[in-house]
Amino acid sequence: MELLGNSILEICYIVASVTFIMGLKMLSSPDKARKGNLYAAYGMGLAIVATILFKEELSSDKTLNYVLILAGLLVGTLLGKRMAMKVKMTAMPQMVSFFNGMGGACAAVISIVEFDHVMHAGTVDKGMMIVILLGLIIGSVSFAGSIIAYGKLEGKINDKALPGGQVINILLLLGILGLAVFMATADVPNPMHLYLLLALSLVYGVLFVMPIGGADMPVVISLLNSFTGMAAAFGGFLYGNQAMLTGGILVGSAGTILTVLMCKAMNRSLTNVIIGSFGGSSAASGAVGEHGGTIKEISASDAAILLAYATRVSVVPGYGLAVAQAQHTVHNLEKILEGKGVEFSYAVHPVAGRMPGHMNVLLAEADVPYPKLLEMEEANEQMASTDVVLVIGANDVVNPAAENDPSSPIYGMPIINVLDAKNVIVMKRSMGTGYAGIENELFFHDKTRMLFGDAKDSLEKLIAEVKDL
Repeated sequence: MELLGNSILEICYIVASVTFIMGLKMLSSPDKARKGNLYAAYGMGLAIVATILFKEELSSDKTLNYVLILAGLLVGTLLGKRMAMKVKMTAMPQMVSFFNGMGGACAAVISIVEFDHVMHAGTVDKGMMIVILLGLIIGSVSFAGSIIAYGKLEGKINDKALPGGQVINILLLLGILGLAVFMATADVPNPMHLYLLLALSLVYGVLFVMPIGGADMPVVISLLNSFTGMAAAFGGFLYGNQAMLTGGILVGSAGTILTVLMCKAMNRSLTNVIIGSFGGSSAASGAVGEHGGTIKEISASDAAILLAYATRVSVVPGYGLAVAQAQHTVHNLEKILEGKGVEFSYAVHPVAGRMPGHMNVLLAEADVPYPKLLEMEEANEQMASTDVVLVIGANDVVNPAAENDPSSPIYGMPIINVLDAKNVIVMKRSMGTGYAGIENELFFHDKTRMLFGDAKDSLEKLIAEVKDL
């Protein structure tokens, strides 16, 4: 009977691993992303149920263990559902960071529990100890860093770099690695050293993320996500759990690949992102108009005329679109203009918003057809034949300083070349700087007209004016 249970458990883990791979593959296509998410969720559910029913250690434990497990599942499910149902699209990056932090915390707790088991076993397996320590370090760094990222995105924590912060971080990291090596080679590791290692890792996670500016947050979130995946994989090693191992490897590798792609989109190395610390929300680099030029405003009626009689219109979405919750409104404008024969598309920069794919998720929520979401390279190819570009809440990803100002912190970052179009309309609440904290030369260009106001209100006015034409 025991052999049968183990066989069923192994089969369930294999099935779960396959669903994880299928789900991740389907996430690459917005049309299949929701289904892929469900596949992976069903696979995880299967792995959890199979573990509870057939894992030897659980089947021989007391009833209290099952009560605690079910209680944890119930509380986690209720809290997770409530948070997911209430979260706004503007707060989605914060929620991703928070959930990612919880995954890192879970991996760290697993390492602490298994360290205790190893110490009580009488003999210390060196290989097992190395896995435990790596899981503790990476999980703790991911937890602390993700919570700081959550606070920064939520506006509760400001960017702050300590004097000599880079040196402190390097010394702290060397101390963590040195202590881990000492514990891994010791005949009988001291439990107090484990908690010291935990404390140092948590402090490092805080100091690691604290100085990183807002413009780099999409990269940081992706990097922390890969950390959590690696920590979960170590937990899979500890328990001999194939589903946990596969899931952790997939998350870790996908997060790493995405981090590299995000860095490429910003034309920066990962090292530069981590130690460069640019993009602080309070690091404005100059006064309005320091590069010359004047602001030219446009009325909603004049903007509507440009849009209605254009052949091709492109929208560059940014975080301001999410803040205004205007994704459905811009989709309505899209349908109205297409009814007048206008070709309509969206130019989506890889790092627009506050997390990887933020704008894609935002527009998908409004049922914008995926083929209309053009990646940066394709969008730039079409700019020369575009009559009007409507920039909604985007800032740094359309800033010409990235191409023509070597002194700019974002110099070298690929941007959406909106100035190649015939007309540019920028929708903003004010002349405030973007998340990178630097002035945007685009606002003062001869081609640019500013339409000030809340994005949703301005779009509704445009819709009304277009309908009257």
